[in-house]
Amino acid sequence: MGKIYEAIDDRLARFLLDQPVFFVGTAPLDADGHVNVSPKGMNGTFAVLGERRAAYLDYSGSGVETIAHLRENGRIVLMFCAFDGPPKIVRLHGRGRTVLASDPEFADLRPHFPKERTAGQRSIIVVDVERISDSCGFAVPLMEPQGDRDLLDRLQERNGGGVPSPASIDGLPAVTAAD
Repeated sequence: MGKIYEAIDDRLARFLLDQPVFFVGTAPLDADGHVNVSPKGMNGTFAVLGERRAAYLDYSGSGVETIAHLRENGRIVLMFCAFDGPPKIVRLHGRGRTVLASDPEFADLRPHFPKERTAGQRSIIVVDVERISDSCGFAVPLMEPQGDRDLLDRLQERNGGGVPSPASIDGLPAVTAAD
């Protein structure tokens, strides 16, 4: 049976921070638009900022769907699954916003993440959490992580940090030169 939490307490924060991967879900308002689910990983790229606030470090990669959807409507969910130990799934539903590397607030948030990961950092996604829930996770397989991949880091170092994508696959504005 699932549980609703009032806040991210120390025990729940430890669970979230211990997971090697989490998933981000967003969607545009247009019923014909594409729902986006992105896996996120790399040690130290997720942070609990408070009892009802979390954030993750966002890197230039294959797209800008999350940024575009957040600009349009702010809806976001982060999902964490236990792939080892007792089964559990935790979802953080809320309102997200993008703090670009060029924004003054970025410097205030950046210390929550390891300093060694700087190549390709595009933004920090901040989530004001409105609903915290868990579910059983009984069908989630047991898996053993082997460690972080270094491919994104190497790619970012080679290409100088990535190229901003101006729009989502649905044509919603994302990161622009004006940002």
